[in-house]
Amino acid sequence: MRGPAPCRADGPFGGSYGPPEPRPEPVLSVGTAGRSQPTGHNGEVTLVDIGIPAVRSGRPALDGRPDTPVLLDRFGRIARDLRVSITEKCSLRCTYCMPEEGLPEIPRHELLTADEIVRLVTLAVRDLGVREVRFTGGEPLMRRDLEQIIAGCHAAVPDIPLAMTTNAVGLRHRARALAAAGLSRVNISLDTVDRAGFARLTRRDRLESVLAGIRAARDAGLAPVKVNAVLMRETLSGAPDLLQWCLDEGCELRFIEEMPLDADHEWARANMVTAAELLEVLGARFTLSPIGRSDPAAPAEKWRIGAGPASVGIIASVTRKFCETCDRTRLTADGMLRSCLFSDQEYDLRQALRSGADDAEIATIWRGAMWHKWAGHGIDAADFVPPERTMGAIGG
Repeated sequence: MRGPAPCRADGPFGGSYGPPEPRPEPVLSVGTAGRSQPTGHNGEVTLVDIGIPAVRSGRPALDGRPDTPVLLDRFGRIARDLRVSITEKCSLRCTYCMPEEGLPEIPRHELLTADEIVRLVTLAVRDLGVREVRFTGGEPLMRRDLEQIIAGCHAAVPDIPLAMTTNAVGLRHRARALAAAGLSRVNISLDTVDRAGFARLTRRDRLESVLAGIRAARDAGLAPVKVNAVLMRETLSGAPDLLQWCLDEGCELRFIEEMPLDADHEWARANMVTAAELLEVLGARFTLSPIGRSDPAAPAEKWRIGAGPASVGIIASVTRKFCETCDRTRLTADGMLRSCLFSDQEYDLRQALRSGADDAEIATIWRGAMWHKWAGHGIDAADFVPPERTMGAIGG
């Protein structure tokens, strides 16, 4: 069993809330989008983990939940930040995110359509109190109808900022069209500006395309352009060079501690680079002064560089976790609702949409799912087990 045992606490609305019930053992699903599929040759069968839980949950219970329209959980947190994954496909194969062969393709009929995404985003903003929307993947640029999705959401909720997390491969060709459709800003994944190191980490030699995409986003007004870098042992020495590049290009850089969401299951707490190690490396070249968090729900702690105003952010998801202020709710590309990045408790909104459920019914499912959000990710627990889905299958 896995759960946030160290985070057990009394809920503000009465009762004690500990870890969830033990999840059932995954089952083999042959030829479907289940957890595993048989592969192999010469009559041999090998199970391949495809990163999608086999067990899906129905309607969540609302016992003890106050009558409020917002996405409240048992620990008093309110989810206002919606992450929408729109594809499992990606143009890179980053070692901390995807297997070398990529994730198995989700059948097209199982993906949320552009109209379904627009409907769910509209409902979340209008009825559930969501105030930020970010599109993720996989790689969102792999969807040919991305501009249609952005334009539809912008037309429906014009006052809500629409952001996107992307690796920027090919972004130079679409940045202006996306901005015109209503995209507000982008977060771009870039872990190193060393070409050889980039190729090793992503298994693709596409650094120049990424750098061109960053510049195109800036020129198209998708500001501020934020660069996200996952802290890796093999790129740590180049972290000051990446920071200097971002300063020169007018980008905001945020380093992120690597989390146990890799498809190859090689993450180990003893091997990860911590925020403290990064600060020591950056401090050898830059003078850094702590600023903290401007928003308690913001994941990044900021450090002023020199006399300012430039700063660098550090998201210490493991060593300085911020679960107690988490305000996120997530939709996967195949329409599953997740209350936490590390929880395999999912609720099937795609089925609800396609079976004729009205907005009120979908809102009830959504509120119930978030009511049961865990206290924390539980990475420090002795019995911690990573989620079935990898980062690429969940969405960042």
